[in-house]
Amino acid sequence: MQHILSLTRAAIEKYDMIEENDRIAVGVSGGKDSVALLAALCELKKFYPKKFDIVAVTLDYQFENKDGDFSAIEQLCKKYGIEYIIKKTNLFHVIFETRKEKNPCSLCAKMRRGLLHDTAKELSCNKVALGHHLDDAAETFIMNLFRGGTIGCFSPVSYLSRKDLTLIRPFVFVREKEIESAVSRNSFPIVKSKCPADKETAREETKRFLNGLNKEYPGIHERIVGALEKGHIDKW
Repeated sequence: MQHILSLTRAAIEKYDMIEENDRIAVGVSGGKDSVALLAALCELKKFYPKKFDIVAVTLDYQFENKDGDFSAIEQLCKKYGIEYIIKKTNLFHVIFETRKEKNPCSLCAKMRRGLLHDTAKELSCNKVALGHHLDDAAETFIMNLFRGGTIGCFSPVSYLSRKDLTLIRPFVFVREKEIESAVSRNSFPIVKSKCPADKETAREETKRFLNGLNKEYPGIHERIVGALEKGHIDKW
């Protein structure tokens, strides 16, 4: 966990992600990335020179029209002494039953973002932390290039003027394999996704494509992110 903390702090300081007295809503889906981010920020909070508060937020999609079981995440939040909010939604019903989307990920992401941002505002948070890591950045760049014909990626820090919220991504220097290792070593609780589209997305295809390229061009993920930084693309 120490290595991840070091990379997280480096990203936070390079991009000025955290300021004194910030109140940060951490989006926790229950997957490895968001759980590891929550743990990392809780550990960082113990010694970081700028004081900040954390509240963990989970959006319950109500898959199969049933409440999700996030009791393990609740116990983790109790361990760290932080507030935990589970927001029930009708995402599953709207996307899979009412609209019956053939390609549900885009609409789901849009609705999920809106709900998370609104919940953060309700909780008087000024920032939202997301678990996107270095692999996600490389994959997003490739998806934008190959599927959209554009050069771009998400930004490490994004200000949403309409919501008066700042999105931060403290894991942008952390590799996915490092997160997987930390979660395993520390026995962090993971809530398996029940999404019908899980592992069948365009991102999963891109992940497999890049991992294949990495065998011939080791370090390609890091080089893509390095190019984003050198080119100052999307505030990198």
